[in-house]
Amino acid sequence: MPNRKKVYFKTFGCRTNQFDTQVMMSKLREFELSEDESSSDIIVVNSCTVTNGADSSVRNYISSMKRKNPDAKVVLAGCGSHSKGEGLFEDKKVFGVMGHSEKEKINEILKIDEPFYQIGDLKHIDSTIVEEFVGKSRAFIKIQEGCDFRCSYCIIPAVRGDARSHREETILEQISKLAANGFGEFILTGTNVGSYGQDHNTSMAKLLKKMSYIRGVRRIRIGSLEPIQIDDEFMELLNEPWMAKHLHIALQHTSDKMLELMNRRNSYKTDLELFHKIADKGYALGTDYIVGHPGEDEKEWAEAMDRVKELPLTHVHAFSYSKRDNTVSATMKPEVRGNIAKERHRELTELIKAKNFAFRRDHTQGLEVLLENGKNGVYHGFDQYFNKVEIQSEEDLSSNWVLLNNVEVTSDGNKAKL
Repeated sequence: MPNRKKVYFKTFGCRTNQFDTQVMMSKLREFELSEDESSSDIIVVNSCTVTNGADSSVRNYISSMKRKNPDAKVVLAGCGSHSKGEGLFEDKKVFGVMGHSEKEKINEILKIDEPFYQIGDLKHIDSTIVEEFVGKSRAFIKIQEGCDFRCSYCIIPAVRGDARSHREETILEQISKLAANGFGEFILTGTNVGSYGQDHNTSMAKLLKKMSYIRGVRRIRIGSLEPIQIDDEFMELLNEPWMAKHLHIALQHTSDKMLELMNRRNSYKTDLELFHKIADKGYALGTDYIVGHPGEDEKEWAEAMDRVKELPLTHVHAFSYSKRDNTVSATMKPEVRGNIAKERHRELTELIKAKNFAFRRDHTQGLEVLLENGKNGVYHGFDQYFNKVEIQSEEDLSSNWVLLNNVEVTSDGNKAKL
């Protein structure tokens, strides 16, 4: 058998992209998966384009590969294919470009000898069943693709298309196979996960129930939900033992003026009510928050921070606003200076860090932690509240579940010895 060409995958961006990389890896039939970019024949760059900064990271990586491994063929995949692929291809910066809908055909595409531009369409839904996750103890399951929201700052609908759900049977079959392979925790991802089912006359809650009946499923996490997607049917599941006791609900801001400028579908009053309702059921709560979006003046910021203090938040993904070409926000004035946005980012993250510390001090018992692979007797994993725990142990606890009733709570995280 002739020597098989080596393929290296470089993944940028979100969990959905990480999942897409696993899909592509599982479809390689006539190539060898490589872990060394410098000796690979082909480098597939699964790119992110959520901000201009993400684009430049991808571009810098491609340029660095031209220097480190000039003979490798660089193939651009992911969201950047749809926003920047044409330019990079025309400038001969990449050998080939493939769109989201083409990733299941990767084995055939990588056999192409001539430079290629295969962008496909934005209505495709992949049906690949990934049975193994390379080097992971938790499995990511992509349940939908695309987004129908049109937030002012966001390019994603333009590169991933409108919301469309994967078939329920495919999702459940995938989870069954992974559960049979020893995976106990499942993380549902997608571009706008909470919109799952609206095009198939079903819902996230119905899918979760069916997942929970599969043998071996111990914990289910959900990537990120929008406040308006949490209905009564979903609320009824919050007491189920298999639900991770952490929800990530994207608010993006707590000032109503800013929410309007961002073309969001949530308002602070209803968000506050919803968060307290969920926190009362013993949940940790995370959110996405954009600071420094055009129009965010001192008055708005002060009000926004007062409101954050009232929210039972334990985690935050805070982003300093980054202008994205071809979005409504890119033309908005007045812009917020970078140093001010940076200071606001720090103020917000420190406040949530303090809230998280207080939450962890109140939750030191009955922590169920799924450990990942460890080194030198030190293991890391997340508890049901999505707080990281570091465990020291003499025995090999890789990919094991442990129940902790006494953790040491420090400002940086939880620790335990077994």
